[in-house]
Amino acid sequence: MEKIPTYLFVVAAALVDQNGRILVQKRPEGKPMAGLWEFPGGKVEQGETPETALVRELNEELDIDVKEADLESVAFASEALGDRHLVLLLYISQKWSGNVRNAESQDVQWLEIDAIKQLPMPPADGPLVQKLSNSLAALT
Repeated sequence: MEKIPTYLFVVAAALVDQNGRILVQKRPEGKPMAGLWEFPGGKVEQGETPETALVRELNEELDIDVKEADLESVAFASEALGDRHLVLLLYISQKWSGNVRNAESQDVQWLEIDAIKQLPMPPADGPLVQKLSNSLAALT
């Protein structure tokens, strides 16, 4: 009988500013995949919807408030991660309140999509960049 994997559901946001730049952050030392760049977000906890989890994570990580209605789903990635299986859901948001401040990492950048394509990213994040690029092109 084939073993059913344990799934890890993670949400992330492509926060797009008025200049079309996207926020990325570097994973801090001491965490898995430290030093790689990623979109902000985190794990979906028991009982949360992906949107509720992302609103919570963005508030905890960046000290900003995003409304669920301002999150637009863009893409997902599915990736084996040791004995678990990661499902990463990516959203776009162009609206939030507050000034972005990262409590975990001082390494945050607002970059255009072409610059993000050149960054070292976790395996699940990389494929999402092209899908994000296509979605952003449709917005303009």
